Amino acid sequence: MYCYGAQPSVIDVEHVIGFLPYNGSFLRNKTKSTMSNSTMSKSKVIQSGLRTVDMEAQAVVELKHRIDQAFTTACETLLACKGRVVVTGMGKSGHIGNKIAATLASTGTPAFFVHPGEASHGDLGMITKNDVVLALSNSGNTAELVTLLPLIKRLGIPLISMTGDENSALAQAACANLDVSVSSEACPLNLAPTTSTTVTLVMGDALAIALLESRGFTAEDFAFSHPGGALGRKLLLRVSDIMHKDQEVPRVAPETPLQNALLEMTEKGFGMTTVIDKDGKLVGVFTDGDLRRVIDSKIDLSSASIKDVMSSNPKTINQDILAAEALNIMEQSSITAVIIENEHKHPVGVVHMHDILRAGVI
Repeated sequence: MYCYGAQPSVIDVEHVIGFLPYNGSFLRNKTKSTMSNSTMSKSKVIQSGLRTVDMEAQAVVELKHRIDQAFTTACETLLACKGRVVVTGMGKSGHIGNKIAATLASTGTPAFFVHPGEASHGDLGMITKNDVVLALSNSGNTAELVTLLPLIKRLGIPLISMTGDENSALAQAACANLDVSVSSEACPLNLAPTTSTTVTLVMGDALAIALLESRGFTAEDFAFSHPGGALGRKLLLRVSDIMHKDQEVPRVAPETPLQNALLEMTEKGFGMTTVIDKDGKLVGVFTDGDLRRVIDSKIDLSSASIKDVMSSNPKTINQDILAAEALNIMEQSSITAVIIENEHKHPVGVVHMHDILRAGVI
């Protein structure tokens, strides 16, 4: 407290709190509680973490008994959808819904998330008569979602729900309700959405993967949804996109003196050269490794021709294979460059391991 004209003094917080008959007691208890929590033993922290994992894992296992006719109906409805899947949910269910929408969209089922509160104020215009609504609510009676039910009904579009109460307004209005109920949350107060959100997320993943497999969705299809980053490059980049071709490919004839072949290798910089017959067909390859073996065998480098020292069965690949697959072939064969051959056995290019690494495939 401060009196006009007096010098301000340091206030004893405990003394002041003592004058507060209710709040003082509350604040002191709060302080003691905070101190107690801060000194929680490591073993108790670990026990708490393990208890949460066990509770959520058990709840996920219990989902196995709920992959039933309702799940089948939901999948059939989504497969028949001519538009997009509109996912909606409030609060933590909304965050889970956002992730489910993203998973659906990246695995062949066009989907997006709409906030139910915004939907009532204009965003409902995003939904068309060709769409399907997937609504998430643990209680099944979330006001913002229940408000949308007459509007969804008026549009005449299917509604699929994920709720923890099959008798709720949302579940009763849906053509298929996926049961995501849990016996309790991992939160010791049984209040914070923890186990329930985990179970809802897993059910969403189960739905997305069932749809993926039903559509025959392939790795290449997946890549087109993920063109950026290493994943896209690994799934989309082909040898033809990065190979060296035309004049960049080292070529010599079988009768070429070894010394001249070494000049071709040095000029092209691949540590190897192809050996081509008069018809343009590949008959061999000569590499740095072959050169070391020639030197060890005491062959006269000045008089030898390339046909005397080449390897006659070189490793070749097709230009249409993925760059990631070409890298795997090189690693298994312990080579740093590989020849690309067409259907006529003509060498049309060379790709070096460094080309694939520079392309960011791994």
